[in-house]
Amino acid sequence: MMQYTEIIKSLKSLANPEAVKGMARYGINPENTLGVSIPTLREMGKEIGKDHILAQQLWESGIHDAQILATIIDDPKMVTEAQMESWVNDFNSWDICDQCCSNLFGRTVFAHQKVKEWSANDREFVKRAGFVLMAQLVVKEKKAADETFLEFLPIIKREAGDERNFVKKAVNWALRQIGKRNLNLNKKAIETAEEIQTINSRGARWIARDALRELRSEAVQRRVRR
Repeated sequence: MMQYTEIIKSLKSLANPEAVKGMARYGINPENTLGVSIPTLREMGKEIGKDHILAQQLWESGIHDAQILATIIDDPKMVTEAQMESWVNDFNSWDICDQCCSNLFGRTVFAHQKVKEWSANDREFVKRAGFVLMAQLVVKEKKAADETFLEFLPIIKREAGDERNFVKKAVNWALRQIGKRNLNLNKKAIETAEEIQTINSRGARWIARDALRELRSEAVQRRVRR
C-alpha cells in the first residue's frame, strides 16, 4: 500500500495546471486530471514494472493520470473480462480510452470479442473503444489472415452514421488502418468507404472522404504494392 501512496504523491508533485488547460483544448476531460505527460507516465511505468494489483488500485483512485499509468503497468494476461467491462464503463475521455485499448486491452485474449460487443454499444466512449481496439489489432496482429479484418468492414459500415465526433474519428481510424495493411485489404477498404459515402449522414461522408483521400494516396498505394 505504501507503493501506491508514494506513486500518488509523486504524480501530484508533477501536477501541471497549464498542461491540463492545454489538454482540455484538445477535448480531454480535465476533471481529476493532473497534467502529467505520457512520456513521464511511461518512464514511471518502466520503473514500477508489471503489477496487476497495483494497477487496480491506481485505477480506483479516479485520478486521470493514475488511470493511464494503470493501463501501462497492468499485465494483460491477468486481465479478466469483468475488469474490461468495469474499466470501459469508467471511460470519460478519449485519451483514457485510447491509452487503455493500446496499452492493455488490445493485448488481451478478449480483444476480438470486445470489438464486436463494444462497437454496437450506444455509449460514446464504449463504442469508441470498440473501434480503437479494431485499429490496434490491425497493427499489432502481424500474422493474422486478411479474413480476420474483413470481418470488421461490415461493422465499420454499420456504425459509420454515428455523428458523434469521438466515435466517427475512431471509425475512420479503423477503416484507414485496415486499408493500409496490404493491397487486398486496401481494395476492400476503399470499396467499403465508397459504400459509406452513399449513406445520408454528414459523419459518414466525412469518414469516407477522409479515408479515401489517404487510402488512394500515392504513398499508401506504393506501400501496399510492395
